[in-house]
Amino acid sequence: MCQVDEDYHVQLDRPEVPSVSKKCVKCKEATAALVIRAGDAFCSGCFKEYFIHKFRAMLGKNRIIFPGEKVLLAVSGGPSSCSMLSQVQEGLSQSAHKKLRFIPGIVYIDEGGAVGQSMEERQRTVADLQSVFKATGFPFHITSLEQVLHLPSSVLEAASSSPDRPADTYKAAVDRFIQTGPGHRVSPEEQPDLSGLSIQESHTQSLQRLFGSVKTLTAREDLLQTLRQHLLVHTARTEGYSKLMLGDNCTRLAVKLLASISLGRGAQLAVDTGFSDPRYGDIITVRPMRDYSAKEISFYNHMYNVPSVFVPSLDTKTTDKASIQRLTESFVTKLQADFPSTVSTIYRTSEKLQTACPPQSSCAADRCEKCLLCLCALDTNVVEKASAFQATLISEQLSLRGAPGAASTGVPTLIPVPGVPGSTAAPGQCCSSGAGEGCGTTGGGGGCCSSVKTPETKELKSLLCYSCQLTIKDMSSVEVLPQYILSEAQRRSRRSQMREEISEFLLDEDCEGEERE
Repeated sequence: MCQVDEDYHVQLDRPEVPSVSKKCVKCKEATAALVIRAGDAFCSGCFKEYFIHKFRAMLGKNRIIFPGEKVLLAVSGGPSSCSMLSQVQEGLSQSAHKKLRFIPGIVYIDEGGAVGQSMEERQRTVADLQSVFKATGFPFHITSLEQVLHLPSSVLEAASSSPDRPADTYKAAVDRFIQTGPGHRVSPEEQPDLSGLSIQESHTQSLQRLFGSVKTLTAREDLLQTLRQHLLVHTARTEGYSKLMLGDNCTRLAVKLLASISLGRGAQLAVDTGFSDPRYGDIITVRPMRDYSAKEISFYNHMYNVPSVFVPSLDTKTTDKASIQRLTESFVTKLQADFPSTVSTIYRTSEKLQTACPPQSSCAADRCEKCLLCLCALDTNVVEKASAFQATLISEQLSLRGAPGAASTGVPTLIPVPGVPGSTAAPGQCCSSGAGEGCGTTGGGGGCCSSVKTPETKELKSLLCYSCQLTIKDMSSVEVLPQYILSEAQRRSRRSQMREEISEFLLDEDCEGEERE
């Protein structure tokens, strides 16, 4: 309690505020212009050298991109991808100390149809980005997300990758690149005029029906990321690029790591957050911005006038609890504000991860099956009965027991895929194409004939990893999926069925034994 005789005239101590006039930690001479972390104060010149060196050191340390290779830069208009474009442009300039030796190109995917933007807004965004791309002098490709509805089924097939090149091959490629030069640089007059981006209204409506069939924002964002990756890989293949460069920064990868664990994608963390992603075989995805935090990128773009264009996404103006991805992002950023080492700790953890099924020889390719959508190694092929996946299935079966529309065998009912054997009809919907004709063929039950095919549901589930199964289960109908996904599902199902029919005549020998012979 307050006392009458107490003296309250003692001056309170103020917390010490770090002075902005401290010297740069690198040159020890110039006045610091910004503080990245506690104790890391840089002047403007040293910060630029530090930023540029980190980008080129990341590419030089891994040596995945060979001199003379065509690299496609995926630019979304955000600060991180535009900063990556600026670094590539800086590395190819004449004044660069250690010049980059690859041939860049730019791709931008307009996702306004999925977000719900009008055509005028989409045209305005494309025009702003087109002016940024023309200033670089790199060839660029602007496409819309509607093109994903017409992709070939070959996108979902991992093409054969070239064998690992020895170190002397890299040196020979450097010498050859120095002699021949970087090749033709596209002038702004030679760039195509893409200001009038033509998109058919029917394609936009089909895309909106696709995303409208997804019930939750979590599954919608995951589906958008998958379709975007398919379109990027297809563009790289058709335009002759061998590498795909993404602008994922350290903060984004930290959020993606925790969100992927929550979405059941823990087995794919190494390829989803690592520097290189070889899941597509001939097209290798690289992330050279993964050592930069969002704070560093914002400082650099502001100090050196790196242009960027705001493009709304699915989670724009949503609450923190709108989706798992949005909630994870809010959690990490708020924790980073109080504990500055949060993002770096999560990021360093991702560097220690390895794939569950590493790339092996061609004879073992069939043993490591790929998911139909994300093309990662399937994490559902678990033989052990005491595994975490089997425990998840048992919990799901118990939760669905007694629920209306649940299968009598206890197997979770999946959404039917047209033409895929083993898929079941939705509750209250007949699987027969004749509007009920031939239905009621179950043994004495008189119900829908789809119950006969319930034991074959595992054929469909075997095509998807656990996380992609959750995404598909959140869709009210999969008939609106792009045709290349449905066609590939039919092909894989027929191939699996044929393999079972001829399994008695196949030789079951070890590939290693064949190589020794």
